[in-house]
Amino acid sequence: MTTAFISPLPQEIDDLWERRTELTPDHKEARDIIVGAIDDIDAGGARVAFVDEATDEVVVDERAKRSILLGFRVLGMEESKVGDFYHHDRIPLKTRFDGVRVVPGAIARWGAYLAPGVVLMPSFTNIGAWVGSGTMVDTWATVGSCAQVGKNVHLSGGVGVGGVLEPPQAAPVVIEDDAFLGSRTMVVEGARVRRGAKLGAGTILTSSTRVFDAESGEELARGEAPAWSVCVTANRVKSFPGGDFGMPVLLVLKRLEEGQEHDKLALNDMLREHGVNA
Repeated sequence: MTTAFISPLPQEIDDLWERRTELTPDHKEARDIIVGAIDDIDAGGARVAFVDEATDEVVVDERAKRSILLGFRVLGMEESKVGDFYHHDRIPLKTRFDGVRVVPGAIARWGAYLAPGVVLMPSFTNIGAWVGSGTMVDTWATVGSCAQVGKNVHLSGGVGVGGVLEPPQAAPVVIEDDAFLGSRTMVVEGARVRRGAKLGAGTILTSSTRVFDAESGEELARGEAPAWSVCVTANRVKSFPGGDFGMPVLLVLKRLEEGQEHDKLALNDMLREHGVNA
């Protein structure tokens, strides 16, 4: 964490974290502090992580993650009902949807921030997540706990954006502005999709995934889809004692002009040349 960053959440959260094993739903004062902190995350006043523009590093607000983890200690199990569906959980469903379109079947938990202009098709958004304005979370897509999704992002059907709560200092998945994730793409383990990157259907990206440029053969930063690029999952042969095997890598097919908007037809044509769809 950069030294200049100061969490907007109360310092009492850190004190409560040090004695977290003692906490139960009966501790009303602690519960009020923790609920207030999570409510601030839910409203967008605080967030689990963000990209520092000065350093280009992902800064994690450990106090925000601690607030969420503490919530599981001080919130009791409660039954709730939505139509004919019953729920039994410690974390209630989100109720703050100012300017957000929520299609029936979409689920968002309290503690997830959804900016005005977000569209939720039947999907799941977990606690601590942050989703920027103009972003589409398409059908059966999942935004995991504490995942950070920027503005004007398209998460296609069945996309899985992984979550992370523990350890508190661990960086979550970050999907930056203007990114496009094709159907059934999986981005997990704190991987990062940089601004404007387009990932073809079925792409797998983890923090340890090796990344290669298709034109130069150069190996790029692991676990990152470069800004303004078109990427797919490919295989690179690696020799083992038992034989040669194809190991998954991320292949950068093409570099886009900075600011190039989503043109799904053009993107599909580009990916089909390589046997992949968006």
